[in-house]
Amino acid sequence: MNRVVPPARREHWLARTALRCAGFAERWFPDAWVFAVLGVLIVAVAALACGARPQAIAQAFGQGYWSLIPFTMQMVFVVIGGYVVASAPVVARLIERLARWPRSGRGAVAFVAAASMLTSLLSWGFSLVFAGLLVRALARRPELRMDYRAAGAAAYLGLGAVWAMGLSSSAAQLQANPASMPPGLLAITGVLPFAQTIFLWQSLLLTAVLIAVSVLVAYATAPGEANARGAEADAHDRIPDRSDAATPARLRPGEWLEHSPLLTILLSLLAFGWLAGEFAAKPAARAIADLNTYNLLFLSLGLLLHWRPRGFLDAVAKAVPGTTGVLLQFPLYGGIALLLTGVPGTGGETLAHRLSELFVQVASPDSFALVMGAYSAVLGFFVPSGGGKWIIEAPYVMQAANELRVHLGWAVQVYNAAEALPNLVNPFWMLPLLGVLGLKARDIVGFTFVQLLVHVPLVLGLLWLLGMTLEYRAPVMP
Repeated sequence: MNRVVPPARREHWLARTALRCAGFAERWFPDAWVFAVLGVLIVAVAALACGARPQAIAQAFGQGYWSLIPFTMQMVFVVIGGYVVASAPVVARLIERLARWPRSGRGAVAFVAAASMLTSLLSWGFSLVFAGLLVRALARRPELRMDYRAAGAAAYLGLGAVWAMGLSSSAAQLQANPASMPPGLLAITGVLPFAQTIFLWQSLLLTAVLIAVSVLVAYATAPGEANARGAEADAHDRIPDRSDAATPARLRPGEWLEHSPLLTILLSLLAFGWLAGEFAAKPAARAIADLNTYNLLFLSLGLLLHWRPRGFLDAVAKAVPGTTGVLLQFPLYGGIALLLTGVPGTGGETLAHRLSELFVQVASPDSFALVMGAYSAVLGFFVPSGGGKWIIEAPYVMQAANELRVHLGWAVQVYNAAEALPNLVNPFWMLPLLGVLGLKARDIVGFTFVQLLVHVPLVLGLLWLLGMTLEYRAPVMP
């Protein structure tokens, strides 16, 4: 008599691991806002244990709570701009065509992973929304039997794996632009052009390996047809995929301009005229690194692609629900950042300074990449801000690199590669994508956790190995 093997036992061991992690996360992983509150409390208790006064802790939290408001609004517009462009009819048609390519559920998950990571090298904001809408288009193909959770996790890999290795790397952009650097940092590092950071052959090789391995893990961890879970009806319908604003047959006088391209043309002339001046006055990579420029570019492009203001406004309205988590959580992370850097404890040292000493003191030229990578990853779990955190870390980390005679550009890339690791399980950056997909962090973190288990030894090992091929160069001042 043949024994019937349960479907779950026929899965690859990585898929079984991901399913178990997903099941654990669905039951025990808190909502992203709860996660952020717990982070605040943990850092506050740690500061208290280091000798900080309770009143100073409370004041720092209150002062830091609103410190990220400009950044918060920039992130909100990254979500809105990315969604508006990605949901424009011409882009939606492109997504629909791309969604026809995969021939199996697991193949679809791997395809989403590759698309997410490749687009993130150009723009992480567009990558999140584009990949999210690609998942939604694939979910409309029931014959694929694609697991919606695994596909959502794959869509997040652009931000969870390689975004900081591309053109939108805040740290690399900052180091290449002396006018943007704090004077103290400029004196330590000098100017580090892209040729010394993201365009190093070691960096390009690391990025290629991460993309290839991440796609393989996404494919291996995706549940087969027997265990695949599709999109829930309420999640799939929460945000429509298209923004087709057909012109009504009869318009009231006040609605005419909403359905006419006249305003689109006039406003686009102003916006693109300013953008043309920015890109003419600065290198393209430097201009696009400014989040305000980036956001205006995407909003203006979205308006132009939708052609009529009504279609543009409808797309914005559909994008706004995806920003709710950003608006509620970013202030909490602002409080955490100031608790780490602005509350002196015993001896007047902050918690961030104590953490830096703990790692920097045990570093050597050979172990610097491992120590710095581990430190940046741990701190990034509590302060998930690529550019802002680099400004905090860079003065003492790069000074240590100078003293240990470590290649300064590679030190930036060590930060970039390691800083992305906590993104794989930290819901902070998941929020825009979760809003598009109608999922919660617990739905995808089981799959991204398996990616983290693979990435940690891979990233740290490659950072150490490739770093040995580089020689120290003295800082070059502008």
